[in-house]
Amino acid sequence: MRFFTSFVLIFLCTFAKAQEITVLDKETSQPIFNVAIFNTDKSKSILTNFDGKADLSRFSNREIIFFRHVSHEEYHSTKRQVRERNNLVLLEPLQNQLTEVVLSVSKFEQEKKDLPQRVVSFNQKDIITSSPQTSADLLQASGQVFVQKSQLGGGSPMIRGFSTNRLLITVDGVRMNTAIFRGGNVQNIISIDPLAVERVEVVLGPGSVIFGSDAIGGVMNFYTLTPAFSIAKGGSFSGKAYTRYATANDEKTGHVNFSYGKKKWAFLTSASYSDFGDMRMGSDGPNEYLRHEFVVRRDGQDYIFENENPKVQAPTGYEQVNFLQKIRFKPSAEWDYNFGVIYSTTSDFPRYDRLYRERDGVLRSAEWYYGPQKWLQTNFQINKVGNGQIYDQAKFTAAYQFFEESRNDRDYREEILFQTEEQVDAWSVNLDFEKRYSANTFFYGLEYVLNTVNSEGFETNIVSGENFPGISRYPDDASWQSMAAYGSFQWKLGPDLTLQTGARYNHILLKAEFDEEMYDFPFSDANLNTGALTGSAGINWRQNDIFGWQLNFSTAFRAPNIDDVGKIFDSAPGMVVVPNPNLRSETAYNAELGSRINFDKKIQFDFAAYYTLLDNALVRRDFDLNGQTLIDYQGEPSRVQAIQNAAKAYVYGFEAGAKLKFSKNLKFITQVSVTEGKEEQDDGSTAALRHAAPFFGNAHLVWENEVLRFDFFGEYNGEISYEELAPSEQDKAYLYAIDDDRNPYSPEWYTLNFRSQYQIGKGWTATVSLENITDQRYRTYSSGIAAAGRNLILALGYNF
Repeated sequence: MRFFTSFVLIFLCTFAKAQEITVLDKETSQPIFNVAIFNTDKSKSILTNFDGKADLSRFSNREIIFFRHVSHEEYHSTKRQVRERNNLVLLEPLQNQLTEVVLSVSKFEQEKKDLPQRVVSFNQKDIITSSPQTSADLLQASGQVFVQKSQLGGGSPMIRGFSTNRLLITVDGVRMNTAIFRGGNVQNIISIDPLAVERVEVVLGPGSVIFGSDAIGGVMNFYTLTPAFSIAKGGSFSGKAYTRYATANDEKTGHVNFSYGKKKWAFLTSASYSDFGDMRMGSDGPNEYLRHEFVVRRDGQDYIFENENPKVQAPTGYEQVNFLQKIRFKPSAEWDYNFGVIYSTTSDFPRYDRLYRERDGVLRSAEWYYGPQKWLQTNFQINKVGNGQIYDQAKFTAAYQFFEESRNDRDYREEILFQTEEQVDAWSVNLDFEKRYSANTFFYGLEYVLNTVNSEGFETNIVSGENFPGISRYPDDASWQSMAAYGSFQWKLGPDLTLQTGARYNHILLKAEFDEEMYDFPFSDANLNTGALTGSAGINWRQNDIFGWQLNFSTAFRAPNIDDVGKIFDSAPGMVVVPNPNLRSETAYNAELGSRINFDKKIQFDFAAYYTLLDNALVRRDFDLNGQTLIDYQGEPSRVQAIQNAAKAYVYGFEAGAKLKFSKNLKFITQVSVTEGKEEQDDGSTAALRHAAPFFGNAHLVWENEVLRFDFFGEYNGEISYEELAPSEQDKAYLYAIDDDRNPYSPEWYTLNFRSQYQIGKGWTATVSLENITDQRYRTYSSGIAAAGRNLILALGYNF
């Protein structure tokens, strides 16, 4: 009986899988989201998911099925005919139509062709094709997001001259930025598993009207895998297994996800494990990047050993585990309940750029590493479709997140290990609505966010094992709150002209108390009670079948957080940053103009030019503490600095892309970005803005058909000379190459790469990539670790 039951379940699962079809764009072979599938009298209907998949089990074999999408020609066929074509449906794009649905601008579906903002998006097929080791690598592959790395376990995005806490990250609609996101480089984005991501949308430019504080340079929205329903008897079971190996850092990654769906219930489980070894750099490039020696502790003593292979950056390796669980319940067409749990943790990982700093010609640090970076997100979402007077769609999101990070450092041949540990509890509630008025749409909502920060400091004698209280990084038990209301209106002024306006009011409360026994500050607490009003107005005009225009004006803000107000840390050798409770929000004013040119979809160009002014900029400047400008910190005389509203800054730039389609199978794609930024100095002069990336871009020559894809591509970065480096970067000569005048600078570089992907029969996909073919030795701007040298990547995936 047990065998018979198992046989029946296997048969039902196989049958249900056979009912699943995939809808692709006939020209690009990309999956099409939100295709309406229905029968003649529309008594049966279903929509495709982000992967273009849908279950046709509700339709009979001889029933005529219609496939309709706003940007493609309508198509009809019987289910039997679809199954005979290997469950593939290819839709012909409408002539001169460029349409894609995005969620990031209003939190509800909007057609990309109507938006005044620039949005970069990629789906899971793009992710698997590019084989990124982390989500930071995934963003960098887009050619429109620059990524800095201080260590292998890192990746700090830069967009339009802004970075870290001037950019916002959301995962499944929940903000990931916390009250301790700093102005220096952050690596929280590596906690997002790229193999568990269904779609990424990056809004270039301000997004404070919808997302609030921090959304100055851009918003990075990650949408994780979604469980799918099925009306097949017994439900449907599907999944994916994926494995990857890379030679440059001996990477070994494994991933698996399972999904089980019934008519009203759906479940999805995803897990990934990665083991990264020490990164090997290339052979052709600056010798300053070579790792000639490192510290090893043996028999209770620190020793400096010669590195047998200076191209191997030791130590840089670490391990990471990611987990995702989702449960979805849809009792009716009107209600959709979603519960998700995301968990990520790393092993300890070295802060590599601190391990080769020298003091008096000798390596300064014996060890400098981050403890496990942990992130837990639980979120509960309710989606309601209605026909009420105040909304047509409503979305409620409640989330709790937990973050943990720590820092551990010890100087060479010293016994004291300095340690700090931070934990953040983050609660948030969002209520968002969409209301349609004929062709116009009103979006509005409310948001509440609460962060509490726990911070401790320790000093451990590694010889005796004794523990002592130490200086914490932040005031313990500090809190940061945000309350907001927003509204945005999309006006269809004509079939080819759309106006979108919006406004948001945000109120921020911050409270922190300093330990007077530990700190000798001229203040005992910090309290912030402030508000910010932001707005935006933009138009999208499709002038004709060839030209389209985007014009957008917006403001954005960033409220001071616990990191700005209360942090104490060493920013560089001989400098220490201390708290400053007298801070205000910084405000950005942005204008941008973009254009799209489309010649019968054979030749396409797009460009955007922008200018952003940042007022009351929160910047790090020299400071005095009780009249002292120099204090002793961890045994070293250090110049005192603090975050201050001490400057104005401006950024302007240009982004351009082109796509040339030579034939059905062959195309050329390129993207370039130019950013220039200046920041006001104490003496009134201006200097380079730290997070203004150099000229960068990529170019791809792609040939593909239904089963095979070849991609030969190049990536390149321009030079930043010593004179063009920000003053804070000029002080970090150890990060850079040295020019003929013995000054640090960031050299230009390029890589040539080849990637291939092959569909091996039903369900199997193999990817082979050879990156940095010429074995260039380079560091991306401001990075502390050299990128991979010649790197062979082998990946194999199986969908079932």
